[in-house]
Amino acid sequence: MRYFDLAVILTYLVGITWFGSRFKSKQKTLKDYFLGGREAPWWAIGFSIVSAETSTLTVIGTPGIAFNGNFGFLQVVFGYLLARIVISTLFLPHYFRGEMFTAYELMQRRFGPRIRKLTAGTFLILRALAEGVRVFAISIVIGIILGTGEIASIVLIVCLTLFYTFEGGMTAVIWTDVVQMFLYVGGAIISLFVILHKIPGGWEHVYSVVEPIDKLKVFDFRFSPDAQFFSRPYSFWGGVLGGAFLTTASHGTEQLMVQRLLAAKSMRESRLALFASWFVIFFQFTLFLVIGTILYVYYKEGHLKPPSPSDRIYPDFIWHNLPPGVAGLVIAAILAAAMSNLSAALNSLASTTIMDFYKPLSLRSGQNHSEDHFLRLAKLSTIAWGVVLFLVGLVARNWGNILEAGLSIASILYGGLLGVFFLGLLTKRVGENAAIAGMLAGQLTMLYVKLATHIAFTWYVLIGTFITMSVGYVASYVLNNRLLNKEETNG
Repeated sequence: MRYFDLAVILTYLVGITWFGSRFKSKQKTLKDYFLGGREAPWWAIGFSIVSAETSTLTVIGTPGIAFNGNFGFLQVVFGYLLARIVISTLFLPHYFRGEMFTAYELMQRRFGPRIRKLTAGTFLILRALAEGVRVFAISIVIGIILGTGEIASIVLIVCLTLFYTFEGGMTAVIWTDVVQMFLYVGGAIISLFVILHKIPGGWEHVYSVVEPIDKLKVFDFRFSPDAQFFSRPYSFWGGVLGGAFLTTASHGTEQLMVQRLLAAKSMRESRLALFASWFVIFFQFTLFLVIGTILYVYYKEGHLKPPSPSDRIYPDFIWHNLPPGVAGLVIAAILAAAMSNLSAALNSLASTTIMDFYKPLSLRSGQNHSEDHFLRLAKLSTIAWGVVLFLVGLVARNWGNILEAGLSIASILYGGLLGVFFLGLLTKRVGENAAIAGMLAGQLTMLYVKLATHIAFTWYVLIGTFITMSVGYVASYVLNNRLLNKEETNG
C-alpha cells in the first residue's frame, strides 16, 4: 500500500466534500437548489459544463481509444462546436422566455403535459443508465488502487458526492465542478510530462514512431454508402454529424446540461458559457489522446504487455509508475471527474423528478404545499437517485470500452428526445399525439439499430432524430385528416 498517495486521495475526498457542503446556507428555495439562484458567473458555468461533459469515462476511456487507434475521435469534438451554434440560436431563446427549471417545461408549453412526462421520463431512464456506467468506471480506478473492485470503496465515493450535493444543491455542483476540472486537467498535464520523460528521445521519438502508422491521423474522409461506411464510428461524416447531433441532444434537451444553461444570469452569459466550454473540451480531449499515444510508444518500446481492457491502461500506469504523491494527486484528479459528473446527475435527476412529475401532480390535485415542502422532497429525491445510480453501476459490466458504452446508451435515447424538440421548435402543425407517436417510433427504431445492426453509435442520434421527425410529421397529417373527416361527418 502506498500510504502517502492514499493520504493525498483521502485529503482530496474530505476537502471537496467539506467545500461543497459549505453552500448549504444558500439553499432556501427551489430556484436556489436547482439553479443556484442564477448567481453563478458565466465562466464558472462554462467550467461546470466541461466537468459534466467529461466524467471518468473521458479521463480513462479516451487514452484507451488513442492507444488502440488514432486521433479520429476529435472529429466528434468538431461536431460539438456545430451543436453549440444550433443550441445558441434555436434552443436558448425559448428557454429564457419566462422562468424555467427544466428542459421539459418547454415541451408542455408547446404540446401538452403528456409529452412533458414522456420526455422527462426518457431523461430519467437515459441518465440513470448512462451515469451507472460512469459509477462503474470508478470501480476500475478503485480496483487498481486497492487491488480489488471492492464495493465499499465505490459506496464511499457515491456517499461523499451525495452528501455535498444533498446539502449544497446546484451551487455546490457548479463550484465543486470548477475546482475538480482544474484538478483533473492539471493532473493529466503532470502525468503527460512524467510519461514523456520515461521515453528516451521524448516527443520527437514518439512522433517518429506513431506518425508513419497514422496514429496522429484526425480526419477520415472516405465515403462509400455501404454497411462498412456506417459501421466506422470515427469517419469525418459520422464523427462530425454524429458529434453535432449528439451534443445538440445532450446540451439542448437533457436536463443535466440544460440546467446549467438555465442557471446563467442571462441568455448572453449562457451563450458565453456554452462556447467557452468547447475550447476547454477540445483541449481536454486532445490532451488525453496525446497521453494514450505516448503510452502506446511506452509499452511498445519496452516490450511490455498493457493492462486489459484498454480503460485500465492510463490509471494503471499512473498508480504503478508515477512518483509517490504525484500518483495520488492524479488518481484524486480522476476521482474528481467522477464526483463532478455524479453530483451533476444527482441534482438534475432530482430536479426533473420534482419539477416535472411531483409538483405538477400536487398542483393538479389541489394541494398547495410550501416551498420548504418541495425543497425537502428535492433533497430526499437526491438520496433516492444516489441509491439507483449505485445499483445500476453494479450491473454495468462487460460493455466494452466504457467511454463508447456510455455514449452508445445515451445515443439510443437522444434521437427521440432531439426529434421531438425539433418538432416542437421547427413546426406548428404537429400536435401532442403526433409528437408522441414520432418519439415512440424513434425509440423503437434505435433499439432495433442497437441490437440487430452493426451501425456505429455516432450515427444513432441522427437516425433517431430523423425517424422521430418523419413519423411525427406524417402522423400529424393522418390525425388532422381524421379530425376533419370526423367533423364533417358530425356536421
